Amino acid sequence: MLVPRPPTPALPPLPPGRRKRLGVAIVTGSSGLIGSASVRRFHALGYRVVGIDNDLRGWFFGSEASTTWNRDRLREELPAFDHRAIDIRDDRAVDAVFAEHGASIELVIHCAAQPSHDWAARDPKTDFAVNAVGTMVLLEATRRHCPRASFVFTSTNKVYGDTANRLPLIEGATRFELDASHEYHEHGIDERMSIDQTLHSLFGVSKLAADVMVQEYGRYFDMNTVVFRGGCLTGPGHSGTALHGFLAFLMQCTRDGTNYVVHGHRGKQVRDNIHCDDLVACFEHFAAAPRRGQVYNIGGGRYSNCSMLEAIELCEQIADKKLHWTYQGTERTGDHRWWISDVRQFRSHYPNWDYRHSLRETLSQIHDELSLRARTAIGG
Repeated sequence: MLVPRPPTPALPPLPPGRRKRLGVAIVTGSSGLIGSASVRRFHALGYRVVGIDNDLRGWFFGSEASTTWNRDRLREELPAFDHRAIDIRDDRAVDAVFAEHGASIELVIHCAAQPSHDWAARDPKTDFAVNAVGTMVLLEATRRHCPRASFVFTSTNKVYGDTANRLPLIEGATRFELDASHEYHEHGIDERMSIDQTLHSLFGVSKLAADVMVQEYGRYFDMNTVVFRGGCLTGPGHSGTALHGFLAFLMQCTRDGTNYVVHGHRGKQVRDNIHCDDLVACFEHFAAAPRRGQVYNIGGGRYSNCSMLEAIELCEQIADKKLHWTYQGTERTGDHRWWISDVRQFRSHYPNWDYRHSLRETLSQIHDELSLRARTAIGG
């Protein structure tokens, strides 16, 4: 029997007018970071949750990144959770799940993906098949069996390519920062930034193809679809690895005494970081009042961001250990020097949403969860 998770903070109140329902929520990538947080949240709200996840993450990145530990934990702790080990590229298997539940499906949360720049360059065909074709399979299943359901897609800020690297940045002691006179300085980058004529990385392209298709199904077929273009999505449920899961892997290396490699930008590249539960709260607000073909930049914004050097210092403070790290001067293709998301458009549509988890709190939760897994010999 698995050791239960540590107590979690009380769930935030439901959006105004929200009623508990017993419909079905389908979550892809249900054993991963955002997927498992979605499973827990919507299970608590009264949905019957069907998870689709065949642990491709373990195949992508090796056993240390496998999410089977999280799958087993969800099965044990959540009585109304139904896990299906299905590949999202398998049209027949996916369609069978949707046909089984039909119009009772009220919500589809699509989190399954190949998430790494570097891995995509090694096998572009598989990357595109998982990210783009898999999304098409899910959209078609939704259109056929539950067209009135809300379809939530976790996209990425990498759909903007390296356009952000053209911004006028000033190099400080520990981070790059945007010139104070620039329109993005106060709130971050909004949805008006061009996605064209830029270097995306192959991962960015496959996610962009899915991103635009989700929008199109909303507009063309009159479906309730939304794209969340995330910054760094993080939290204690992450199975971090060298190629994906920045903060989780950084804390793991700090805690375990493993060497960490910083790639380029002198470690001053800035990321905004949003806790998985804060992102899932966005999904909940959208499901309560859905829109069609909507796009939101979402991340920690000015509330929660850090450079690589600043993240290292925070991890060392929390773990009370020094991180062993080395610097690799070659920058990853398409990597952002500075990204902070402007979340004002989402806030304007859903004004009752707000952040609940600071960066320090998030990293502390990651540290405690890693320690728990090590003690119980699950997931690392």
